[in-house]
Amino acid sequence: MKKLNVSIIGAAGYTGGELLRLLVNHPNVDGITAVSQSQKNKLVTEVFTDLLGETDLRFSDSPNKNSDVIFLCLQHGDSLNYLKENPHLLNCKIIDLSRDFRLLENNSLDAKKFVYGLPELNKEKIKNANYIANPGCYATAIQLALLPFAKNNLLNGTIHVSAVTGSTGAGVKPSDTTHFSWRQNNISVYHPFEHPHNSEIKESLIQLQNNFSSEFLFIPQRGNFTRGILATTVLECDLSENEIKELFTDFYSNDPFTFLVDKTIDLKMVVNTNKCLLNIKKHNKHVLITSVIDNLLKGAAGQAVQNMNIMFGLNEQEGLKLKCITY
Repeated sequence: MKKLNVSIIGAAGYTGGELLRLLVNHPNVDGITAVSQSQKNKLVTEVFTDLLGETDLRFSDSPNKNSDVIFLCLQHGDSLNYLKENPHLLNCKIIDLSRDFRLLENNSLDAKKFVYGLPELNKEKIKNANYIANPGCYATAIQLALLPFAKNNLLNGTIHVSAVTGSTGAGVKPSDTTHFSWRQNNISVYHPFEHPHNSEIKESLIQLQNNFSSEFLFIPQRGNFTRGILATTVLECDLSENEIKELFTDFYSNDPFTFLVDKTIDLKMVVNTNKCLLNIKKHNKHVLITSVIDNLLKGAAGQAVQNMNIMFGLNEQEGLKLKCITY
């Protein structure tokens, strides 16, 4: 197979930067166009100094018209507008990292359908897709804790989720709640019960358990660290702990980045990787599922590259065999 030409729209942000780091070393990528209006003509290494010695790319103001795949790393709402203004890009494969096309009610543009790009749920659909809506970071961590229950029609009571994310989840543009002086030594709740990722989580659960209608109570929190998500999900289940673990092992048997772990898990086990680690504990009738991911990789850019690999028939792990930062 020929090597791929890719364009990244919004390449100067956090997810765009992560894509650049992954793709400059991807063995099946030959050409990269890094698009950023604000950084036009600058060397990529002037913005991402950690790439010194790895690339001589400069930021461009437009994508390569011969791109095999376009990554959209734009603000929510901007991807839809960008494609409307540049309809010729619909001739390329597209992976959108915003939430513009994730929900069934708005997953199309001019009859072009976007597939929800959670590989553990929709791998076969992704293989044949031209357009992918990359999942949200919280949504990824939480869905991977719940999909095996939905597959077995076991989500019949209230689901309680608490999750904490790093500051990079808010994007590169500074705000009051990402400023170092506020974030350091601090933690806070935001969007309780009404986080934007709720809807995509529910749609995925209904895809596997069509009678799903349980109350879903999600409390997101801002953490005083830069990257990663730790989510704890609690629900009632009559199965034993070992039976639940067997369901998870079976469900993820063909998924190279999602692992059930018997020991206690923590963020440092996944930061800088495309992995999701899951841990299960049973207490009387309640089950606790802990899940951890890197919000910028498995929750964004890493999963986008994973989707690219699947779309083009590449090894799913290509360019994503990364080492965690333990210390």
